[in-house]
Amino acid sequence: MLFSCLFFTWLLQMPTLIWTFATSSCLSESEYLLHHDGTVVIGAFFPILKSLPVSETIDWKTLSFDIDNVLEMNVHNYQLVLTMLFAINEINLNSHILPNTSLGLEIYNVPYLQRNALRNVFYWLTGLSTFIPNYSCRKNSKSTATLTGILWKTSENIGTVLDLYKFPQITFGPFDHDQIDRKQFPSLYQVAPKDTSLLSGIASLMLHFNWTWVGLLSTDDHRGAQFLSDLRKVLENNTVCIAFMETLSLWGESLNSLQTHYQMHILESSANVIVIYGSIAFILTVIKNRHSKCITKKVWVMNSKWVGQKFEQYTMLELSHGALSFSHHHGEIFGFTNFVHEATPFKYPEDIFLHVLWNKYFNCSLLQSDCKIIEKCLPNSSLELLPGNIFEMIMTEESYNVYNAVYAVAHSLHEMTLSQMQVQPQAYKDRTMLFPWQLHPFLRNIEVKNSVGDHVVLDWKRKTDTKYDIFNVWNFPTGLSLLVKVGTFAPSAPKEEQFSISEHIIDWPIGFTETPQSVCSESCSPGFRKVVLESKPTCCFDCTPCPDNEISNETGAVQCVKCPETHYANAEKRHCLKKTVTFLDYNDPWGKGLTLMSLGFSALTTLIIGVFVNHRDTPIVKANNRSLTYILLITLALCFLCPLLFIGHPNTVTCIMQQNLFGLLFTVVLSTVLAKTITVVMAFKIAVPGRKLRLLLISQVPNFIIPVCTLIQICLSGIWLGMFPPFIDMDAHSEYGHIIILCNKGSAIAFYCTLAYLGVMAIGSYLMAFLSRSLPDTFNEAKFLAFSMLVFCAVWVTFLPVYHSTTGKVMVAMEMFSILASSSSLLILIFVPKCYIILFRPERNTVHHIRDERHDRSKNLLKT
Repeated sequence: MLFSCLFFTWLLQMPTLIWTFATSSCLSESEYLLHHDGTVVIGAFFPILKSLPVSETIDWKTLSFDIDNVLEMNVHNYQLVLTMLFAINEINLNSHILPNTSLGLEIYNVPYLQRNALRNVFYWLTGLSTFIPNYSCRKNSKSTATLTGILWKTSENIGTVLDLYKFPQITFGPFDHDQIDRKQFPSLYQVAPKDTSLLSGIASLMLHFNWTWVGLLSTDDHRGAQFLSDLRKVLENNTVCIAFMETLSLWGESLNSLQTHYQMHILESSANVIVIYGSIAFILTVIKNRHSKCITKKVWVMNSKWVGQKFEQYTMLELSHGALSFSHHHGEIFGFTNFVHEATPFKYPEDIFLHVLWNKYFNCSLLQSDCKIIEKCLPNSSLELLPGNIFEMIMTEESYNVYNAVYAVAHSLHEMTLSQMQVQPQAYKDRTMLFPWQLHPFLRNIEVKNSVGDHVVLDWKRKTDTKYDIFNVWNFPTGLSLLVKVGTFAPSAPKEEQFSISEHIIDWPIGFTETPQSVCSESCSPGFRKVVLESKPTCCFDCTPCPDNEISNETGAVQCVKCPETHYANAEKRHCLKKTVTFLDYNDPWGKGLTLMSLGFSALTTLIIGVFVNHRDTPIVKANNRSLTYILLITLALCFLCPLLFIGHPNTVTCIMQQNLFGLLFTVVLSTVLAKTITVVMAFKIAVPGRKLRLLLISQVPNFIIPVCTLIQICLSGIWLGMFPPFIDMDAHSEYGHIIILCNKGSAIAFYCTLAYLGVMAIGSYLMAFLSRSLPDTFNEAKFLAFSMLVFCAVWVTFLPVYHSTTGKVMVAMEMFSILASSSSLLILIFVPKCYIILFRPERNTVHHIRDERHDRSKNLLKT
C-alpha cells in the first residue's frame, strides 16, 4: 500500500503527461490496432493515434503524406477500445442475443489528418497492407457494420467510401442534423441522442446566474458555425447579449497568429463567461500558451462531447478549473469499471497499446521486436492508477455511444436472423455468407433498451431530447481533475422544473471569490430604470432615475410604474406611500393669517358702523345718503367674514355658499357704490329747478339700483346652482405627498360670468364717480369712490392670472386674499377719511363750518 501511494505521488509530479514516440515501430498508422475473430465482425475506426509535425507553424494544407511525424497516443480515447471489447464480451455471454453466434471486432486508428483518413479504410476493405480501391483479397468477409467518429468529418469521409458498398456505418460522435439527409448518407446512422436542447440548457444556465453578457468561441467547421448561429438566436431571445462571437481555424493559421488575433476579444472583453464549442483542448491551448496570467477570471461553459478530451498538461489546469459542462445523462454500466481494472497486457497480449502503456507508466521493459513487455515491474498495476486527466475509469459519453452502437448492431443482427429463419428456415442453415446491406431495414427500425434501461434508437425521427447533467471541473494544483455533477437540465420536464443546479457545490475559477457576474452594464437599482444606449446591445444601458411620482421596486426595471393618485413616490422612488389628506385649515399658516385679516377687518368695519351711528346727525354722515352708507358698511362687514367659508374641511353647504354668497355680497356692495355715485351726479346735474329730470331724484330712483342688480345676481346664481352646482373635490397633484380637499366650482364659466358681472358694475361705478369727482361740495365723496373703484378693479384684474398660475390651497388662499383686499380698499378709501374728520377734526363736521366754507367759496368765485 505504501509503495502504491509513493508511485501515485510520483505520477502527480511528472513534468509532462504527454508522451511521444518519434521513431517507435510499435506505433504505426498503417496497421490495425486490435482484432478478435468471430462469426460476425464489427469494424471500428477510433482516433487513438495523433500524427503531428514537429513544427508548430507548418502549413497543414501542403503537408506531405510521407513526412516524418511525431506519433502521440491519445490515452483518453483508448477507453473506446475497451468499451467495445466490454460490450462484445457481454453480448457473447448473453444467450438471449445472437445464440450460437459470436461477435468479433476489428479496430483501426483514424489518422489525425483528415486527408489520410481513408488510408486505413482501404486497408480494411482490401485486406492488404496497401490500399487498392474496389478490390478485396478477403474470400469471405464477416464484417457486418462499422463504427466511426468522434468527429463528423471522419464519419463523412469514411461514409463516402462505405456508401458505395451500402455498408452500414454507425457514428458514435455527437448528433448532427446534417447527417439525417438519407439521400446523401443512406448508409450512415447516429447512435447519439439529439443535441437540440443543449441550446436551451445553456440559455437556462445564463438566465439562472443572470449572465447577460457572454462571449462565444468555436472551431471553424460547419458544426461550430451552425452552433454559434443557433445559440446566438436562442440567447438573444432570452435577453442575453453577445459580447463577441469568433471561430478558430484548426488548419489555416499558425498558433502564434491565432493567439495574436484573439487577444483583444478574450482578454479585453468585459464578458466573464465564454461558451466554447468544438475542439476545446485546442481552443484553450491557444489561449493558455499566450495569456496564462490573464484568463483566470473567465468561466468556460463547454459542450459535453468535448469535455472528454482532458487537459493532459497540468500547466493548463488553472485555465479549465471551475468550468461548467453539459453532458448527456446516462446510467453507469454495471461491471465496466471492473472490466477496465482487469484489462492488462497479460489478459489481452495481442493488444499492442496495453504493452506500450505498461512500458510508459509502469516502467516495464518492452521488447522492440514484437512490442511486448518481458516482465511485470509493478505489482498490481492497472489503468486505475493513472490520473483522471489521462484516463478515466468511468465510462465517458463517447464510450457510452460506442456501447449502445454495438448493442444496436447485435440486436439488429438478431432480428435479421429471426426474420430469415422464419422466411427460409432451411436456406438459412448456411450462414457463411453475410451481406451487410441486408441489415439496413433492421438498423432503421431498431429500438431497444440497454442494460441500464436507456433507449437505443438509430432513426433520427424517433429520437428524443435527453436529460443533461451539468458538471463542474475541479482541477487540483498537482494535476488531478474531477468532474463534479452540480445540476441537471431535463427538456421534457415542466418548464419550471427543467433546470436545477446546486450553487453551493460549484467551485468557481481562481479569480472569483463569489458567484461570477458577467454583464455589460450593472443592473439598475430600485428607483432607476434602464435607458438603452444607441447602437449598443440591449444589455448595455444607462440607469436614469424614475420620473416624478413613479417608482421601480425591483432591480433592473425597464419601466417605472406610476403611483396611484392616492399615493406618492418616496424620495428614493422605490415605494408608493399613501398621501395625507389635507385642506386649508385654521392651523395652516395661510389659514391663520387670512383668518386674522378677516376678523380684523370685520371688527374694524363694525367699529366704523358704530362711529357712524353715534354721529348719525352730523353733516358728514348725512351727506351722500346715510341709508346707503349703512347698507355699504354692513355688507362690507359680511364680505370680510365671507373668506371664513373657505377655511376648514369643506362640505356641500360651504361649497355652495363660498362662491354664491361672495357674488351676492359683492353685488350689493358694488350696486350700493353705484347708487351713491348716481345720487351725487343727479344731485348736481339734474337737481336744477325747472328740469324735468329732477323728478328722478325726488322719486328715489337710485334706491332701486340695489334690488335690481341683486336680483340679476340671484338669477345668475340660480342658474349656476341648477345646472352646475359646486361640489367637494380632491386635488392629488398640487402638493407633494398630500391630497387636498377643496371645493370645485362646478362650472368655471358660471364663476367667470359672476366675476364679469361684478366687473361691469365696478367699471360703471368708477365711471360715474370719475364724472362727479370735481363737483363742488364740502363732503363730496366722489373722488374717494372713484379711487376705491380703481383699486377694486386692479385687485381683481391681478387676481385672474395669479389664480390660474396657482393650485391647491394657494389657489384658495389667493381668492380669499382678493376678497379681503378689494373689500378693504373700499372700506379704507371711502370711510377712513370720514372717520378721521369725525374723530379727530370735529370742528369741520359742523353746520357753521360748512356755511363758512360755502361763503369763502362764493367770494372766490366773485373775485375770479
